[in-house]
Amino acid sequence: MGKKAIILVVIILVVLAGGGALLAARNNTDKTKDNTTNNPMNQMNMKSPSHTSGDTTPQATSSVTIEDFAFSPANITVKKGTTVTWINKDSAAHTVTETDSQTGPDSGDLATGKSYSFTYDTAGTFKYHCSIHPSMLGTVTVTE
Repeated sequence: MGKKAIILVVIILVVLAGGGALLAARNNTDKTKDNTTNNPMNQMNMKSPSHTSGDTTPQATSSVTIEDFAFSPANITVKKGTTVTWINKDSAAHTVTETDSQTGPDSGDLATGKSYSFTYDTAGTFKYHCSIHPSMLGTVTVTE
């Protein structure tokens, strides 16, 4: 193999190695984004709730995922003063809108990837729905 061919092979190997390093760095950055302090799940030091359609058992959590045209969990129980955060992981926009004319959440349209938070300062049971998809229902029970 001639000197020019060896130089060409070395250049190709350097370019390939650099591209691989770039991809590895990008992949690592994407993983880091999932663990930022902007992620409400990390701020609350909680695991993501599992999605169960039609789950009516109250859960001790302060985070609700919007996915597959459902709130998950559909019913949660929190203490007075808790801030509940809804995270839209669905392919469509949704709302978090109080249902029974009480002081409750009113998110407006939440695009995919957006979140909305509301602090419950009064004990009671608060129903909410998606005003775009009225079959999507949820309840927050607030205890002392």
